[in-house]
Amino acid sequence: MIRSMTAFARSDRVTANGSLTWEVRTVNHRYLETTLRLPDGFRSQENDYKELVRTRLARGKLDAVLRFDPEGAEQATTLNIDTNRVGALLNAQQQIQSLSQEAGNLSVSDILSWPGVVKPEVLDFDGLYKDAMELLGEALNDLVEARRREGKRLVMFIEHRCDQIEQIVVAVTERREVVVQASRERLMQRIESLDLEVDPQRLEQELAIQAQRLDVSEELDRLGAHIDELRQTLTGGQAVGRRLDFLMQEFNREANTLGSKSNDAETTRHSMELKVLIEQMREQIQNIE
Repeated sequence: MIRSMTAFARSDRVTANGSLTWEVRTVNHRYLETTLRLPDGFRSQENDYKELVRTRLARGKLDAVLRFDPEGAEQATTLNIDTNRVGALLNAQQQIQSLSQEAGNLSVSDILSWPGVVKPEVLDFDGLYKDAMELLGEALNDLVEARRREGKRLVMFIEHRCDQIEQIVVAVTERREVVVQASRERLMQRIESLDLEVDPQRLEQELAIQAQRLDVSEELDRLGAHIDELRQTLTGGQAVGRRLDFLMQEFNREANTLGSKSNDAETTRHSMELKVLIEQMREQIQNIE
């Protein structure tokens, strides 16, 4: 299925160690180019993230940002208490109370708020790396789906332009005989106006040469073949952008030849319309993977 190279996706996850967020976006590019912005502690896994990207994408410039917030961790169900420090506090309380009868007892709140009693959680980086990798996979899945949706729109756009080009090919084909006949009549009128005596055989040769010079049947046939190949390519595999780029060059070549051979205003107009349609397709094809 055809995929666009322009898309955006975001994926979030809250873990026991903190919250993770991936934001990924892609734009058109000749090759696959990946740029990652990672927080401290995750940069050692950069190659693993890039390898995952390579398994999902073939072309495009990808910018991905990973955000990590340790404050966004899941609500802890237990506290990590430094029992040695609590024991020291209680011993100190007893010593103070032995010196003064006015000394009160420490409350649980007093103990828990004492510096160092509640030990900070040690981050499980192995778990974080696994979560970050899985989350990137989810973001890439969403990105690929967005690229597919945009690809469908591009295919519809290009197929519509193909229909219009076919109509132009039919119109120029139907006008070929009219163009040749009009050119023949102009030449005959010029000869008559100059009152020249022309050898009939030489005249027929000149008319044949002129008809051959104006003949665009080969260009029209090739345009028809290019349209068929373009439609077949659009129904093929995923990474077809380069092939479509080449086809646009072939379309342009035939359109230019058609215009250069024309000495008829209507055919010239058709050739200009053809160039406009080809350019519109070419611009959209730049976004196809």
